[in-house]
Amino acid sequence: MDNKQKCMNLLGLAQRSGNLISGEALVLNAIRSREAKIVILASDASDNTTKQFLNKSDHYRVPVLKELTRGELSAAIGRARTVAAVTDGGFAQSLQKLQ
Repeated sequence: MDNKQKCMNLLGLAQRSGNLISGEALVLNAIRSREAKIVILASDASDNTTKQFLNKSDHYRVPVLKELTRGELSAAIGRARTVAAVTDGGFAQSLQKLQ
């Protein structure tokens, strides 16, 4: 199993355990409130969305994972999404190790 598949499995597990926030507005609020431990941004997200989340994450010092496409991210969490955030430190640490 490659790292991309492991990452998708971890995101699905985080979604089922309630430790994943998805959707642009909710993720932005989680970054601002320092609830987000890592942000997962689709590699094929629009330029505006990419710039917005990279700037916000950089300002609040939240790491960003950009390895998955929109389709892979959506398949992993079961919803059509471009951006998601993990709120649990353990999941975030595991995702960072896979980078």
